[in-house]
Amino acid sequence: MGFKENLKSELAYSGMLVKELASLSGINKRTIDNYLNTHNCIPSADAAVRIAAALGVTVEYLITGNVQQERGASQPVPDSRVILKNLEALNKRDRKIVVNLIKSLKDLENTEKKAR
Repeated sequence: MGFKENLKSELAYSGMLVKELASLSGINKRTIDNYLNTHNCIPSADAAVRIAAALGVTVEYLITGNVQQERGASQPVPDSRVILKNLEALNKRDRKIVVNLIKSLKDLENTEKKAR
């Protein structure tokens, strides 16, 4: 994905409106609309920094979709934000079921690794 898709995704994830992003970043709403709707419309470095700061993400994330990691840190699962968003929307009982399912899958994976 490129800047346009990552910006759309981040706006949707944050629940922020374009006019709110414009206000927080100091960038004209029409300019942000162009980034969201025009093919290959990439902001200047300064604008990208201001947009990223307003959204609480890195410029690298907006441009590449990758999250910068410290050395030795594992890469996040690409779908982790989607999973987290959906998990947060579940009721307490269903969240507990999903968490237990993930733990069970991880335990099964560890057991299979040991058996090899």
